[in-house]
Amino acid sequence: MQALPNIRHLSTEEINSFFEKRKLPKFRAKQVHEWLWQKHAHSFDAMTNLSKELRTTLAEHFTLPALKVDATQVSTDGTVKTRFATHEGHKIEGVLIPTDERKTACVSSQVGCSLSCKFCATGYIDRKRNLTFDEIVDQVVLINQQSEQHYQKRLTNIVFMGMGEPLLNYANVLKAVEKITSPDALGMSPRRITVSTAGVAKMIRKLGDDNVKFKLALSLHAANDAKRNEIMPINESNNIRELIAALNYFYKKTGNEITFEYILFNNFNDGQQDADELVKVFRQVPADLVNIIEYNNIDQFNLSKPSDDKVQAFMQYLQSKRVNAHLRRSRGKDIDAACGQLANK
Repeated sequence: MQALPNIRHLSTEEINSFFEKRKLPKFRAKQVHEWLWQKHAHSFDAMTNLSKELRTTLAEHFTLPALKVDATQVSTDGTVKTRFATHEGHKIEGVLIPTDERKTACVSSQVGCSLSCKFCATGYIDRKRNLTFDEIVDQVVLINQQSEQHYQKRLTNIVFMGMGEPLLNYANVLKAVEKITSPDALGMSPRRITVSTAGVAKMIRKLGDDNVKFKLALSLHAANDAKRNEIMPINESNNIRELIAALNYFYKKTGNEITFEYILFNNFNDGQQDADELVKVFRQVPADLVNIIEYNNIDQFNLSKPSDDKVQAFMQYLQSKRVNAHLRRSRGKDIDAACGQLANK
């Protein structure tokens, strides 16, 4: 027996056509669209201004699978981590990161990850599947509701920095961004969205060809190939030279903001030679910023974070070389919600 189609995967035209064939008024199709993308109904029964008969008809022809909140934890610093369950029981995580001026949703793009970065807890979970675009939108909707509930403010920013590699789920990530930014749905500005990649050069170029409007962040974490190969296996097939060329291509096509993410590891990538190599890479790309990130310990990786003095010395050296560097303090560490810690714990 053929599975029923997911109604959120239908275009507006296809929904209109369904209603026309059944001689149902056109405004009903518009109401369904509003329930799906503006009121974020997660069941047909929730569509209360439709007749019971019509809701039954919809349920007979379509499914409406949606993410559900499985568990939440609130950090002492106000960060909220949520474990979401997919309709078939997979678990993923998303995080609400509140600061005075921003309320940011950190969302996942895959169930698990195939890249096996050594410092990232998600990298030790096998990739089960890509998330669909509507599941990504669900994360944003549910985290936005948490932001309104906890802080009486809507989300200001979205970062694709949760579980998975966004550029290996390219079509769904772009479709999710389209929905998040559409005036007919969430209506957020694409300039408030950042997609972070471990570095898939071919897909960075494709972002340029598709003329995307969001910001791009590259998780660099080491500025020479030997060290990057050691902690990020993807570098063996996407080396730093290729990534520099891809980022320049992306910028030439879009003019969008590019940032580098760089986690400091004690006695591994935090010396002056490492800083010099980072400066060299930074100068070859029209990047706005280097985010220096605190390493958050995970059980499977034996490196640690450097002392505060070493971090400050590294930062000051970068700044003396006119690199715009910002220290990003980790949030939600006490609930395993910080950068690199998402592993369904």
